[in-house]
Amino acid sequence: MEISLKAEVGGKTLSIQAGKVAKQASGSVLVQYGETMVMVAVVSAHEEKIGASFLPLTVEYQEKIYAAGRIPGNYFRREIGRPSEKETLTARLIDRPIRPLFPKGYNHETQVIATVLSMDQENDPDILAMIGASAALEISDVPFAGPIASVRVGRIDGKLIINPAIHEYAQCDLNIIVAGSKTGVVMVEGGGKAVEEADMLEAIFFGHEAIQPLIDLQNKLKESIGVPKRPFASPEKDEQLVEKLETAAADRLKEAIIIPQKVARSATLRELKAEIFESLGEEYAERKSEAYDILSDIQRRICRDLILKEGRRIDNRKFDEIRPITCEVGLLPRPHGSALFTRGETQVLGVLTLGSGPDEQRVETLSGEEHRPFMLHYNFPPYSVGEVKRIGGPSRRDIGHGGLSTRALEAVLPAKEDFDYTIRIVSEVFESNGSSSMGTVCSGTLAMMDGGVPIKAPVSGIAMGLVKEGDDVVVLSDILGDEDHMGDMDFKVAGTKDGITAVQMDIKILELSKDILQKALEQARLGRIFILDKMLETIEEPRKEISSYAPKITTIEINPDKIREIIGPGGKVIRSIQSETNTRIEIDDSGLVKIAATSSEDANAALEMINEIIKEPEVGATYEGTVVKITDFGAFVEIFPGTDGLVHISQLAPHRVNRVTDFVKEGQELKVKVLEISKDGKIRLSHKAVLEDSKK
Repeated sequence: MEISLKAEVGGKTLSIQAGKVAKQASGSVLVQYGETMVMVAVVSAHEEKIGASFLPLTVEYQEKIYAAGRIPGNYFRREIGRPSEKETLTARLIDRPIRPLFPKGYNHETQVIATVLSMDQENDPDILAMIGASAALEISDVPFAGPIASVRVGRIDGKLIINPAIHEYAQCDLNIIVAGSKTGVVMVEGGGKAVEEADMLEAIFFGHEAIQPLIDLQNKLKESIGVPKRPFASPEKDEQLVEKLETAAADRLKEAIIIPQKVARSATLRELKAEIFESLGEEYAERKSEAYDILSDIQRRICRDLILKEGRRIDNRKFDEIRPITCEVGLLPRPHGSALFTRGETQVLGVLTLGSGPDEQRVETLSGEEHRPFMLHYNFPPYSVGEVKRIGGPSRRDIGHGGLSTRALEAVLPAKEDFDYTIRIVSEVFESNGSSSMGTVCSGTLAMMDGGVPIKAPVSGIAMGLVKEGDDVVVLSDILGDEDHMGDMDFKVAGTKDGITAVQMDIKILELSKDILQKALEQARLGRIFILDKMLETIEEPRKEISSYAPKITTIEINPDKIREIIGPGGKVIRSIQSETNTRIEIDDSGLVKIAATSSEDANAALEMINEIIKEPEVGATYEGTVVKITDFGAFVEIFPGTDGLVHISQLAPHRVNRVTDFVKEGQELKVKVLEISKDGKIRLSHKAVLEDSKK
C-alpha cells in the first residue's frame, strides 16, 4: 500500500511517502522538501546479537553526487572511500535523538541508511534524513518510542525563520537544529554569533513548536500503513542475584565512587567488582556479564542518589563549581602558536599552524566545491583514558567533537581582508575526564591568541549535566566522565563573554522542559565566563606579531594583462620564481598577487622578480634592451620580458644608416630611450637619443 502525506513547515510543503520503495526493509520512506529528496530505510535483525552489552545501532547517511546533477570529480568518477565530514556529522545528528528511544536491552542489530536522491541547492537534506529515520522506524515493526522530528532554526535581521535556504546560512547570526517529541526537546545542535541565552532559548522552543505538524504527520502515517511492533520486553533481572550483589557491593561501591581521582577510582571499582564476582562462587561462574550489568546499575543508582539525596558530587564539588584550571601558552617552539589547557583531569594541547591560500581545504559537496580557510582537527588517543587500542583514522566521535569545536571558534575568526591566512588548529587530547571537546575550544582559543591571530573575542566552553528523578532535578556544571555516563543530559555550550557561539545537547530521558533548559543555559553562562577569566589570566589578548616561523604574506595588485607573463608558458615562469625564492605565489584573475614566504628576504626576492616582469615603460626613461627582430625599417628591442618597442632606422644613430644590419644584429644588447607610447600600447624607441644625451 502506497501513501503520501504532507505538512506545511517553514512556509513550504514537506511530504513523506511510504510503501513505494525499498519494501523489503523493515521500514522505508521518501521525504521531499522542495526538490530535495531523501530515502531512508531501516532494517532490524530478527535474531539477537549474542553478547551485546549496548544497542547495536548503526546509522549511515550518504550524499550521492548525482543528486545535484553532477559527476564526481575524482579519478574513479564515483562516490568512494570514507564518508565525508558532512556525511559523518549528519549520521551523528540522526543517531543521537533516536538512540535513547529504543527499549533498554534491545540487542538486535539495527541499521538506518539515509540516501540523498535529489538536491535542489536550496533545502538541506540533513533535516529530511532525520525526519525520515523517525518515520521509517515508526511504520516498521521495530520497537521505538517515537516519533521525533526536527527543523533548522535561523535568525536573519532579528527574525527567527524555520529551515532557511542554504544560501541564507551566511546571513544567519543563529543557526541551530532542534529535534523533539510532541512534548519536549530531545536534541539541539548548532551555533551563532555571540547569541544571548534568552535568544537561544526562544529559538529552541520556536523550533519545537514548528516540528508539531511533523509529529502529527508521522502519527497519521503510522495509523495508515504501520505494522504491529515485534514483541519485546526488557529482560528481567534475577532478583536473587540482584539482592546478593546489593548486599555485598552497595556500601563498598559507594566508598570507591567517592574517590576523587579518576584513575584511582576506576582501579578500585575494577578490583572491587572482580572481587565481588569471585565471591559469588562457581554457581555464577557463567554469568559474569549479567553480574557486571547489575553492579553497573547499582553504581549508577548510588551516583544519582549521592547527587539527589545527599547533595554532593563524586569529587565533592558544588553543583555549579568548576574544577581547577591551569593554562599555559607558547609551549612548542616551532608551531605558530600553542596552548595547554587543563581543567581537572581533562587536558588538551591546542596547536596552531598558519598557511597561505593553497593550504585551504577543498571539499566536493552536493552544493559544489567548498574552500575552507579554517580547519580544526581533534585527536583522541587511547592513552588519554588509560586504554590500549589500535590507532587508525579519525573516528565518528573525533569528527563530531571537531565539528562542534569548529563552530565554536569560526564565529570569532578575523575577516579575510584583515588576516589573509589559512588557519589550522589541531587538538591533542592528553587526558580526558569530561568534555575534551570544550577543552579543545579553550586550548584552540589560547593557541590562536598565542599565534597572533586577531580573533574578535576569546571563546570558552563548558559541559553541563542533569540528574532528574520525578520532580527532583539537579543541573551540574563541568561534568566528569562518570557524571556524563550516569546522568540524563550532556549539554555543551561554548561562547564569548557576550553570548553563545556553539551548542550541542543530547538527553537520555524522553524530553526536556523549557524551565530546566533555561536553568542549564544560565548556569552554563556563569561557568563559561569563570573559565574565560581563568584563560585571560594567562594571555589577555592576541599577540601583536605572528610567529617568526609563520609564512609572511605580501600582497600586490598588478595589471591583469600581465598575469600570463608572470605565469609564463605552461606555468614555467611562476614555477621558476617559486623555486628560486622558496615562496608560494597565488594570482587572482583580478590581478591580486599574494606571495607567501618563510622570510622577508625570500618575499622581497620574489617581489623583485615579479616587479621586473610587470614593469611598465616610461616616456623619457632609458633602458638596456635586447634586439629581438630586425626589419628593413628598424629593429625591435625587448626592454622588459614580453615588452618590446621599435627603434626606427632613423633613430639608430646620429648619422645616416643605410641598412639596419650594418648597425645592429639580433641578440645584441642596445641601450634605448622611450620617445613615445601610443594609445594602443606601441612603443617608439631611440638609440640616437641615448648617444646624444651622453654628450651633454
